[in-house]
Amino acid sequence: MVKESLITSTRTVSPRRAYTTADVEAMAERYRTWGKWGPDDERGSTNYITPERVRAAAALVRSGEVFSLAAPFDRTGPNRGRSGSARVNPQHVMYKHGGDMLADWENARHGMQSTDDGIYMPLQAGTQWDAFCHVFYEGQTYNGHGPQSVTSAGAHHNSITAVSETTTGRGVLLDFPRFYDVPWLEPEQAVQDVDVAACAQEQGVEIGEGDIVLVRTGHMARRRQEEFWGDYVAGPAPGLGLSACDYLLPRHVAAVASDTWGLEVVPCESLPHVRFGMHVVMLVNAGVLIGEIWDLEALAAACAADGRYEFFLSAQPLPVTGAVGSPLNPVAIK
Repeated sequence: MVKESLITSTRTVSPRRAYTTADVEAMAERYRTWGKWGPDDERGSTNYITPERVRAAAALVRSGEVFSLAAPFDRTGPNRGRSGSARVNPQHVMYKHGGDMLADWENARHGMQSTDDGIYMPLQAGTQWDAFCHVFYEGQTYNGHGPQSVTSAGAHHNSITAVSETTTGRGVLLDFPRFYDVPWLEPEQAVQDVDVAACAQEQGVEIGEGDIVLVRTGHMARRRQEEFWGDYVAGPAPGLGLSACDYLLPRHVAAVASDTWGLEVVPCESLPHVRFGMHVVMLVNAGVLIGEIWDLEALAAACAADGRYEFFLSAQPLPVTGAVGSPLNPVAIK
């Protein structure tokens, strides 16, 4: 069923589309890269980020401005303890602090002293990458591995550590709120292939092989402003429609990240047939990394100011052995 756009401006996002199981599976097969880099490959489309492309991306640095794209990892984050989820906001604790020194000040005031701390957090509770093994479809994940590849000890294949050296290169921002001249896109609004093409053309940027594409919807900024996160996690959200795969994947992008909790539009266009169809196509089949909960506001303002929507991007995950996702502090340099 087509749902008309909620945006009222001279440009409008295309209507939502509906996909059956057969539609999703056909798209997944069309863009499957299993075996492309060998039967043991665990880097997927990040293999497109070659040393030559990293050098070319480094040449994009002009002003030297640095932008952190991470939301703060603290107790005020977007996770609200929803039912059935183990994800909570990061819990930062002090093991040793100034009060400990003051309690024994007669001794502590002499010589060198130190403080110490720790953190508990689900690895996908904030700005993060999904590893390929985060999602299975019909019992398989990227390159044909089954559920036995992820045990209680962690992932034995497709762990996030496999891409710890292949997530630095050319970043490209698609700023849809500015393209549509609105403060943000509305929940449930799907950005289709034609919208991606039009936005890229308007911004004067060409998406190519090995690029890490960042999609700004304005959803994070809105939830922070209106509801102190509210239903940001697991609630309705704007995002990419499945047809965006038909624009991005033939261009051999390495990864796609967004300022929403799920990248693709929520509710998904493939419901009720397939849950999170874009994850099935990208993560499981195309081997394209998905990034979520990225803070793109400051970077978007800088891109709008100088008219340059490409930059050097460094977005390495933490090398947590066996992890199926990872927090990170992505850094864009213009």
